[in-house]
Amino acid sequence: MPMLGNGVVGILSESVNKWERRAPLTPSHCARLLHSGRDKSGVARIVVQPSTKRIHHDVLYEDVGCQISEDLSECGLVLGIKQPKLEMILPDRAYAFFSHTHKAQRENMPLLDKILAERVSLYDYELIVGDNGRRLLAFGKFAGRAGMIDFLHGLGQRYLSLGYSTPFLSLGASYMYSSLAAAKAAVISVGEEISTLGLPSGICPLVFIFTGSGNVSLGAQEIFKLLPHTFVEPSRLPELFGKAKDQHGGASKRIFQVYGCVVTSEDMVEHKDPTKGFDKADYYTHPEHYNPVFHKKIAPYASVIVNCMYWEQRFPRLLSTQQIQDLVRKGCPLVGISDITCDIGGSLEFVNRTTSIDSSFFRYDPLSDSYHDDLEGNGLVCQAVDTLPTEFAKEASQHFGDILLEFIGSLSSTVDFTELPSHLRRACIAHGGALTTLYEYIPRMRKSDSEDVSDNLAKGHSNKKTHNLLVSLSGHLFDQFLINEALDIIEAAGGSFHLVKCQVGQSTEALSFSELEVGADDSAVLDQIIDSLTSLANASENNRDQISGINRISLRIGKVQETATQKGPGTKGTSSVLIIGAGRVCRPAAELLASFGSPSHQMQKTCMETDFEWQNDIRVLVASLYLKDAEEVIEGIPNAEAVQLDVSDHKSLCKCISQVEIVISLLPASCHVMVANACIEFKKHLVTASYIDDSMSKLDEKAKGAGITILGEMGLDPGIDHMMAMKMINHAHVRKGKIKSFTSYCGGLPSPAAANNPLAYKFR
Repeated sequence: MPMLGNGVVGILSESVNKWERRAPLTPSHCARLLHSGRDKSGVARIVVQPSTKRIHHDVLYEDVGCQISEDLSECGLVLGIKQPKLEMILPDRAYAFFSHTHKAQRENMPLLDKILAERVSLYDYELIVGDNGRRLLAFGKFAGRAGMIDFLHGLGQRYLSLGYSTPFLSLGASYMYSSLAAAKAAVISVGEEISTLGLPSGICPLVFIFTGSGNVSLGAQEIFKLLPHTFVEPSRLPELFGKAKDQHGGASKRIFQVYGCVVTSEDMVEHKDPTKGFDKADYYTHPEHYNPVFHKKIAPYASVIVNCMYWEQRFPRLLSTQQIQDLVRKGCPLVGISDITCDIGGSLEFVNRTTSIDSSFFRYDPLSDSYHDDLEGNGLVCQAVDTLPTEFAKEASQHFGDILLEFIGSLSSTVDFTELPSHLRRACIAHGGALTTLYEYIPRMRKSDSEDVSDNLAKGHSNKKTHNLLVSLSGHLFDQFLINEALDIIEAAGGSFHLVKCQVGQSTEALSFSELEVGADDSAVLDQIIDSLTSLANASENNRDQISGINRISLRIGKVQETATQKGPGTKGTSSVLIIGAGRVCRPAAELLASFGSPSHQMQKTCMETDFEWQNDIRVLVASLYLKDAEEVIEGIPNAEAVQLDVSDHKSLCKCISQVEIVISLLPASCHVMVANACIEFKKHLVTASYIDDSMSKLDEKAKGAGITILGEMGLDPGIDHMMAMKMINHAHVRKGKIKSFTSYCGGLPSPAAANNPLAYKFR
């Protein structure tokens, strides 16, 4: 009986390390697949390998109808999170997990060889992306959340060793909490203590520097924002530091907030030519034209550096060993490093080792250039854990499975991968013992990565050739086979190449890019290679698809360019949101919206926890009858502006609404109608915090005619109530039970101290 497409799904027990407790599908996901029946879900049976450390116990899978067995031989599709052991790969089946094989890195090639030898179809989660080119299956925010909580936990211990008692001391590591909600509640409790009792002035201003603006950074900031805080622009750090030192004079004085600052590459380097400003495209293409300035402009004011940025060796380091030694000698207030990227010896040169979940820190003493395993004594505490998302295994698994669920039917019931939807075909690295067309470049990349090349790279040489150049190739490299053409040009001229970086575009419009170190023994040969690659790029400028008009071949040398499809809507200008009202709900809304507009995108993330994405700037306008109230709401929030507005003044209301794309009304329900009428007039979407009443319902046809959405309160209590009810009912049905009666009671959000369940929600 053929295995592929037989509708039997297997779930691997994770074997990569003791802390990996995540699962690709939770019991509730399995229940949905099995309860729907094979006709709808494509799944006939689910076999789960037993595990005593998985976040969901075997009995929970068994309760929803799964079979528990070590033997997955009947499964046509096998799912995991991390790479399984080689002996767990069975022939003639489909596997889906994070394989990290598409970049042709040598350490992952034995796995790929095993996949090919066993005629396996391999689907890599990292390569499943949406129409906008962004990865759908990733854990970046969970890494940021766990990393931030873990560091705050260690920070309390470090400050105690320095003679300061702080509220951070009561915080545990992420894995010590039963849920993300419980961990957040604990952070909120710490924040309440800071607000009430304060922090010792001797450690203030306590400034957290966040590098990067991707999902990892957003996850870390999400936890940070649970503390009483103010965000400041990088340019204001010297002013903040000076003011705080003046105001916090007495040793007995307590400080009641912490400070955050988000920095990007623009804050880390400056052009060597003083007449030229920072240009990100130029920086990514020619980083050698820029000098590092993070150690001068940012680090002298940092208490904690939370490193969330992607870094390559060709870029200046964030901090070199010499720079941190000089800073400490000058009395820098830096206490610790949370390197959530876990980029060993990378942007932070002195972070030279990983740490584990149960031993998260080491201490580096810059003055003696020595490393220690304790938190006592001189130096910085450093955290570099590479398995952070599994600390919130329950929520991470739920998040992951919610997305994976929609692909299971196709993967489990399809024999021929060419019949799959395009986004899954593009995620298929190998099928039936051969690499799929998109990934036929891998053997050539492997050939370039010989032992001699790696040895030379380790010694600081790019390859064995005399003349070398880093070349960025972008465009439809893999779907249009351009990568092979480019490699043909290099090899035909007698040159060599070594893969530095590779991102495969996963949609028709999305570009791919690779960075190669191209070498030749003769500079004229290297020039010839570059000229030929440039000619290939220039020759393709007019090669457009006659139907879609899309540039099918778009190759660039030395510069990765953003296209309109990559930038997404709104990149030509700043998107704006108007919040009307200045009550307690307003500030969290403004902070959240402003965080979406963090400065521009980061380049490709090579680890699975982060995302390659472009983000738009979002300007937040907060309007209130009293300007002072609006100014208090936006204090410390970047991209936010306070305006005075009387909504009964139709002219002023229309002026504000005409300048934005979305309006959020936090006014009393009786005021929504006049705001809604203005939104209809100017065709702007409206969100309110009130239930829809008769007066708003009457605007339905006008809103549809204007092509706008008016969204009202949908009901927190009944919404959660209904979902939990259906979960219990479905669970009973799977176990062949019958529902005789069901009674619902109202619920509510408890105080943080009592929020000890996953929803932070209780019934009364």
